[in-house]
Amino acid sequence: MNNSEIEQILKEKGVKPTANRILVLRELMGCSHPVSLADLSRLLDPMDKASIFRTLELFSANDIIHVIEDGSRSLKYELCHGHGEHSLADQHAHFYCEKCGSVYCLDEVKMPEFSLPDNFLPKSVNLMFKGVCKECVNK
Repeated sequence: MNNSEIEQILKEKGVKPTANRILVLRELMGCSHPVSLADLSRLLDPMDKASIFRTLELFSANDIIHVIEDGSRSLKYELCHGHGEHSLADQHAHFYCEKCGSVYCLDEVKMPEFSLPDNFLPKSVNLMFKGVCKECVNK
């Protein structure tokens, strides 16, 4: 994807395209699984971690990325696949491997249906399975 296409995505989400924002979004687009701030920092070296974090916070606030709590005490980030605001239909399950620390998207696992009390409006759901991934099981 070229810079003008990335700039268009940011503009559609109400985010001013800057060099750092374009770099962060390009890197996220190339990731096949959720990544941590530390992962992005390594991939985007020499960009400072604070700039990356501010960009991730902005992207999250503007429905460009999902923030995932995987239980490792490190947040993970992945692109939203929906085109509007976050919705529960854009959510999917994840699997955290307690042996190697990898996080996998489980797009084929449907989110369970649920109901909340009146006047509670959910924006996101975090369904995280934990255990040992197939690569670690086979070692």
